[in-house]
Amino acid sequence: MPRTRAVLAAATAVVALAAPLAGAAPAGAATPTTGQFTVTALKFTVRAGGRSCVVDADLYRPAGVDAAHPAPAVLTTNGFGGSKSDGSTDATAKAFAQRGYVGLAYSGLGFGRSGCLISLDDPRIDGTAASALVDFLAGTRAADDGTRADYVTADTKGDPRVGMIGGSYGGAVQLATAAVDHRVDALVPLITWNDLAYSLDPQNAADRDVPGVFKWQWTNGFYLMGEGQPLLEPSLDPSRINKLSCLHFVDDACATIRTLNSGRYPADRTGQLLRYARSVSPVSYLKDVKAPTLLVQGQADSLFNLNEAQASYRTLRANGTTARMIWQSWGHSGGLTDPASGELNLSQGNLETSYVGKRILAWFDRYLHHRKGVDTGPAFAYYRDWIGDPNRTYATASSVPALSRKLYLSGDGKLVDHREKVVRGSREYRNWLIPTSHSESSLAGLVGLPDPAPYDTRGTYLDWTTEPLARATDVVGSPKATLKVVSPRTERVQDSGDAADKLVLFAKLYDVAPDGTRTLVHRLVAPVRVPDVTRPFTVTLPGIVHRYEKGHRIRFVIAASDDAYGGNKGIRPVTVTSAPEDTGTVELPVVPE
Repeated sequence: MPRTRAVLAAATAVVALAAPLAGAAPAGAATPTTGQFTVTALKFTVRAGGRSCVVDADLYRPAGVDAAHPAPAVLTTNGFGGSKSDGSTDATAKAFAQRGYVGLAYSGLGFGRSGCLISLDDPRIDGTAASALVDFLAGTRAADDGTRADYVTADTKGDPRVGMIGGSYGGAVQLATAAVDHRVDALVPLITWNDLAYSLDPQNAADRDVPGVFKWQWTNGFYLMGEGQPLLEPSLDPSRINKLSCLHFVDDACATIRTLNSGRYPADRTGQLLRYARSVSPVSYLKDVKAPTLLVQGQADSLFNLNEAQASYRTLRANGTTARMIWQSWGHSGGLTDPASGELNLSQGNLETSYVGKRILAWFDRYLHHRKGVDTGPAFAYYRDWIGDPNRTYATASSVPALSRKLYLSGDGKLVDHREKVVRGSREYRNWLIPTSHSESSLAGLVGLPDPAPYDTRGTYLDWTTEPLARATDVVGSPKATLKVVSPRTERVQDSGDAADKLVLFAKLYDVAPDGTRTLVHRLVAPVRVPDVTRPFTVTLPGIVHRYEKGHRIRFVIAASDDAYGGNKGIRPVTVTSAPEDTGTVELPVVPE
């Protein structure tokens, strides 16, 4: 696995930085001192997935809270590679304990000093384990040392008033828990996923039954982080060792990473890959989530992009579950440890002064304290990095803006606003046997390394560019492109039975300044494995929030490769032909003036 070896050194450094992946503060973060509390370390032995697992937790009890004066509880856990003691999980529990909530911070299964294998937030395993902690908060079970909690507000006997908050891996486990335990009353998942099949092997063409393009840097970084757990916990619980497959993951997760790294997608293995990844993802069980959910997703996030939150939001709303969505500035790709001014930053204890923090407090006020008069905010809010005033950076709307502006691919390389302006013409690109385009070094920001600016190598991509814009144009949402390509070499092999023989390309949008400087917004790209090169196909690009200033130009690019992802097998020349009556299009969700 050459790509696995390429990230081994970087992944070792990432292990030490795993805690910030939960989207909050680094270790040692300061929090407000508005209330006193005690902290008690606890262990819970639970049954999950047919195994006996020890869960390591810390109980935060505010001063003055007792059976006669109960308080709602907030359950929080770590991001991938972290633990109950990392900066994010610990700081969050403290923050809510200081505000009068009973806090229970725990290390997810397979992390910190909790037992069992890493099972990727499987509701049948991780969700079941968390449900046992809800039993503790309900007063119906004790910790292993006999400690009981009889001071959590209850709706009925055995049903405590409990919310959950956490980011990334600690976000998905909330949805997994709420799917198997309807006693959970409120969720705040930050920067988490909807479908791991899309996250790790993204397919941005409409046909999701065709496997996508392996996101090898991110995926192998996290895989090696999981396998490298002895670097953090030298004396591992024996239940965390998988003697039959890889070291610390359940068998199906091991098989998934091996298939992805093989570069082959035969129908039998690919079907299993998609089934397993989706079975442990919210996309498969959101129908069972009834708890009011405040989704917070990061604009700077190539691991779990804005489309993930959109998918979860739409599903929850369609099923009648109360949901709101916020697109904040920071995510896995930027701003985690140094958020922009006015953004949520637990190291500063700014819940009351940040927009996202105030929304979270209001959410728990409404659904944990049952203060019905509390305004939980608009359906949708998004951060605008072009607004200088921190008090005005968020705009709100009743929904994500619809696609409202259509542009056409002209044969002369222009991106035009009317079909009749399209010039007839054909252009070709071809891939090399090595990557020739760069969007990001996925782990660079986490390990403190510089990342070269995005680039594309001449002859290995095609682009189409608008005239300078007559006015500022705000794009908020997921652009869409409809394309038709010609690739005879692909056509001859695409039905081989191995989906790896299908054509791979990468769609993306640049902002071109008057001086020619190009910006790939948040370094986001849309990998596509073309289902059938003989037919048109539609590509949904990652969601963005971006202002194209007056005088700037919009550039649409399709490239043959990207060094953060897998690529084509062999050389695949590609031709794109344009004519007024038949050409590709790009649609943008533009906010009305």
